[in-house]
This record gives sequence, C-alpha cells and structure tokens, in this order.
Amino acid sequence: MNINSKYHGEIEVNEEKILFFEKGIPGFQEEKKFIILPLSDDQVFSVLQSVESHYLAFVITNPFVFNKEYDFELDTSVIEELDIASEQDVQVYSILTVQDPFEKTTANLQAPIILNVKNKKGKQVILNNSQYTTKQPIFQLVKKG
Repeated sequence: MNINSKYHGEIEVNEEKILFFEKGIPGFQEEKKFIILPLSDDQVFSVLQSVESHYLAFVITNPFVFNKEYDFELDTSVIEELDIASEQDVQVYSILTVQDPFEKTTANLQAPIILNVKNKKGKQVILNNSQYTTKQPIFQLVKKG
C-alpha cells in the first residue's frame, strides 16, 4: 500500500507492519493507524508516521539507548489492553521534541509509546512516576550514563 509521509514523501509500506492504536494518541484520538519508518541510517531515530494523515509524524527513539536506567512497570490494564503475553513482545519508544541545535532535543520519558510487536497493538502510556519528565534532554542522559 502507498502512503504519503511527512519525511519520506510517497512511499510503499507493508500493510502487515501497520500498528493499531485503539484509542489513538493523546491529542490525536482520531488517528489509529501508524507505521514506524527509519529516520537515521543508524536506526537510533525513527518516525511514527500516521498512515492516514501525512502531516502527522512523531520522531521517536528507543529510550534505553540514551538512558540505561529508565525503568517502569505497566499497569495490568495496559497489559490486558495490548494483549501482552511476554516482556519479549514489548517495544518501548519515546517521542522526541526535536530542537535546533539537535543536541538540545528532548524525550518524553513520562509518556512512552508501548507496542506489542506480536499483534501490532500500541498505546501511549502516561506514567504516574514523577521522576520522569516530558522534556528530558537526551544527550545529557548519554553523558551521565
């Protein structure tokens, strides 16, 4: 299937890789279908691209690349909603707020994107853990780690 994307123009995507967010993403509840596209050659940065709205794309990264200490527990309701059977079925991403210069880019560690890679269900989960912020500078985390 072909889609229009914010960063890659018109591209062909494999329909089997489409992720389904039953309740959308906070602020974009009507957007239910997304796909992850590479943004950097090293695959550290990706794009969570809406399949239906070409202008809606979030730059994302695996937060554990920048913060080895990042840790949280998912509520039982989230595990049930996403039908998670095993920790190995889960991928975690953080939405980035890209800054200029890029070294000032921040990650939303308080509301990670949780994906069940087996059934392609996803959800942005808002953590009640106050130690994480919505604008954590990612490159400061690397220097500390």
